Amino acid sequence: MKKLPNKMKKMNNINIMYVVLIIIFFGFLRSLYSKIEKKYYENKENPREIIADLDLGPENTKIENIETTLIRAIPVLYQLKVKYKNNTTKIYNLVDDATFQKINDLVSQKYKDNMSTILPAVQEAEDHLGFTPLLRSLEFCVLILFGYYTLKMIRGTTEKLMDQFNEKHNKKPNITNQNTNQFTFKDVAGAEEEKEEMQELVDFLKNPKKYSDLGARIPKGVLLSGPPGTGKTLLAKALSGEANVPFFATSGSEFVEMFVGLGASRIRNLFQMAKKNAPCIIFIDEIETLARQRKMSYGNSEQEQTLNQLLIELDGYNQNTGVIVIAATNKPEFLDTAILRPGRFDRQFIINLPTVKEREAILKLHASNKKIDPEVNLEELAKQTPGFSGAQLEGILNESALLSARKGLKSIDKKIISEAVDRILIGPAKKSKKYSQKEKKLVSYHEAGHAVIGLKLPEAKKVQKITIIPRGNAGGYNLMLHEEETFFLSKQKLLAEITLCLGGRAAEELFLDDISNGAYADFKQATKIARMMVTQFGMSNIGLAQFNEEEQQFHKNFSDPKALEIDQAIQDIISNCYELAKKIISENKELLFKIAQYLLEIETLSKKDIEEICNTGQISWFEKEKEIRSNQNKQETKETKETENVQNVFDEKEKNN
Repeated sequence: MKKLPNKMKKMNNINIMYVVLIIIFFGFLRSLYSKIEKKYYENKENPREIIADLDLGPENTKIENIETTLIRAIPVLYQLKVKYKNNTTKIYNLVDDATFQKINDLVSQKYKDNMSTILPAVQEAEDHLGFTPLLRSLEFCVLILFGYYTLKMIRGTTEKLMDQFNEKHNKKPNITNQNTNQFTFKDVAGAEEEKEEMQELVDFLKNPKKYSDLGARIPKGVLLSGPPGTGKTLLAKALSGEANVPFFATSGSEFVEMFVGLGASRIRNLFQMAKKNAPCIIFIDEIETLARQRKMSYGNSEQEQTLNQLLIELDGYNQNTGVIVIAATNKPEFLDTAILRPGRFDRQFIINLPTVKEREAILKLHASNKKIDPEVNLEELAKQTPGFSGAQLEGILNESALLSARKGLKSIDKKIISEAVDRILIGPAKKSKKYSQKEKKLVSYHEAGHAVIGLKLPEAKKVQKITIIPRGNAGGYNLMLHEEETFFLSKQKLLAEITLCLGGRAAEELFLDDISNGAYADFKQATKIARMMVTQFGMSNIGLAQFNEEEQQFHKNFSDPKALEIDQAIQDIISNCYELAKKIISENKELLFKIAQYLLEIETLSKKDIEEICNTGQISWFEKEKEIRSNQNKQETKETKETENVQNVFDEKEKNN
């Protein structure tokens, strides 16, 4: 909607001000009118007495004359002041016009000779309410003005809503111009197999006749699924850059509105625009927003209409030749089955987290425009970051560059990268948060408990770093990784993971006077793994069945007695792992004491430090520093004593002299 000029806004404000002043003014008049009117309601007598008396005739009437005063014009009301022959006076207020006319007719008929004496001319009162009609009419005008401005405001609001509706209705997806999109597969590190499969689509977009001559039908749609940050959007963008065709990028949420039919209309507009620019690519990010399973849509007819329109456009009566739809999602299990059938999304690529070689390639790609210290080994960093997505790896190098610039360094070194990894995983260090000595000891023993389990349990993750410096919501943490990348988790590895989670609480219980809530997150993770083992993986005595407890299910597919069995099986797994954790820690308490003691002094231990503690029972570089500091302190103490001795000698000589 167009904005009003400042002058028009000013005029509207002035008009509103005038209306308010008029309402206040007439409200005052109304209150004044009420005060004047009030006295006429006092001593209200029945005027029919006058008619009865006048009807007796001139000889028998007791009335000498009647003074008539007009007190209101609309409706007409009179005040009659009747003077009797016995010198008494009686006042009749609020006499209506009909009664007065009867009196006037009676006087004109029976008192023709002295009519002017009996009924003199009508007079107006000093406080005559003759302005009443004006007041009434002006009040009516005020109501009309109020109604006018109310309708005007409603109209303005309606126009705004309609403009917003039309704006949303006519909203077009973002278009990346083919001349400006220079992003290609060379700019995407990793996902080599997916890029190879997509080359077929590139060839079709460049040479469609080659396929049509053979009667081949190119895939209508490509679904990219996988964890967040794995490069699904980058692959779609690179595909359009490789094919050098228009790229229509939009999000699933843009098609979901509260107005029924609006989402379907946008789908039609999008595909009409794509047909005009064919061959081209339509990219829909987060497609689960509009293509969610219909049984899970909670009766949202707008969402169903939008999904139906998308299904028709993908493979309906009208063929969209030359238009390829690429969709991305990290929740493919939520998608409606109709959209996944052949003829719609024919190709489905699962973009997994990068392997160690792919992580190295991603790091090298993002490090190409950064000043990295020669001592930084990206291959080693790739091995230390399993489970990291491409977005997280880019975030590590970007965070490293920011930290280096903040500290005034000329390049990014190992220490900065290590700090960046901690910030990405846990959060920035809370330097202002200071532990008491008792809390520091508790955190040290807790983290040492985790570390001992990782060092002594064969199937557990191996310790890479331990710190008791608080970060994010964590009071301290262990960075632990598997020795080699695994694509499957065995039962022993899952049990080892649970045992590892419980190592901190076991150390607290065995070696401290009390236990704390520091194991809250550990219990949450341990319970999650144990529940999945029982209900999803068939790794318990419950049986080889899957018990669905996912959020999207309205009804459980197991009975209440079975639920008790599941709970008991979960508790048994956790209890057994906890006993194992206490046993391992009890057998290696000397190692735990050493790690906890060094954590109290150094606060952060690297993988090299931990290995040295396991092999020699100490950290050589720290012991050397301690020895150097001790020698320096001894030297300073010796020099101080010598200075004191010399001063004492001089003092003695002074006394003798």
